[in-house]
Amino acid sequence: MATIDDLLTSARARLKRVDPVRAAVALGAGALLVDIRASEVRSRDGEIPGAVVIDRNVLEWRLDPTSPHRLRQLETYDQTIILVCTEGYASSLAAATLQELGLRNATDLDGGFRAWEAHGLPVKREERP
Repeated sequence: MATIDDLLTSARARLKRVDPVRAAVALGAGALLVDIRASEVRSRDGEIPGAVVIDRNVLEWRLDPTSPHRLRQLETYDQTIILVCTEGYASSLAAATLQELGLRNATDLDGGFRAWEAHGLPVKREERP
């Protein structure tokens, strides 16, 4: 029986995780940056400009190239897809699942949103009254 740490180690062994600076460059070059954090977390912490938001519970349906519910931004199995969660744990597991669907360039942001923000990269926050 595997533990969650075993699953995470196995998932990350297959990924070419990217740091925040490389993720920003990839986004600028056309990579699909996908934020899988819950809406409450995005509202509280902010969002990455240019990221596509897909709830984790429908991620595979939105990114499977054969799915009738896929995002129109998904063009090929070779497209670079970088998943973002809060700290880079859930996104690693999800990226490994996307690779199982044939999306060989699916990966995640090492350190997640918190690392992005710590590097001083752009964050869009809701204005509050």
